[in-house]
Amino acid sequence: MVRSEVIRKRLDRLTEYLEILRGQQAYSYEELAGDPERYGSTERFLQLSVEVLIDMGNHVVADEQLGTVNWHSDIPDILARHGYIDDALRERWVRMIGFRNILVHAYLEIDRRVVYEVLQHGLDDIAALAGVFAGLI
Repeated sequence: MVRSEVIRKRLDRLTEYLEILRGQQAYSYEELAGDPERYGSTERFLQLSVEVLIDMGNHVVADEQLGTVNWHSDIPDILARHGYIDDALRERWVRMIGFRNILVHAYLEIDRRVVYEVLQHGLDDIAALAGVFAGLI
């Protein structure tokens, strides 16, 4: 059984991150990319948002004994296979995980325009996944 307190705590934090990121959406690309503190916080809160989703997904997989997670990208696959998310959301989550990997591991090569595009067009996907987890508690 999924431990609701684990999911709830993470959802609360994710809500906080999404509020901050939605505030950052008001800036133009030039305003965001031209301000190192604003840009850096945007990048970090995007990373943390994906981390929270990975963490919640991992908890569901473990608590429900749905399978083995070797890579973060296994989580959306396992949850889709067991009917928690549809294939379209699974695909978007896998792309989010790839984006997170770039932020964490290829930080010297990050294209700020990609970060801006994710900020402008990716928050609804994060919110959709948050809704899936909220439905489990």
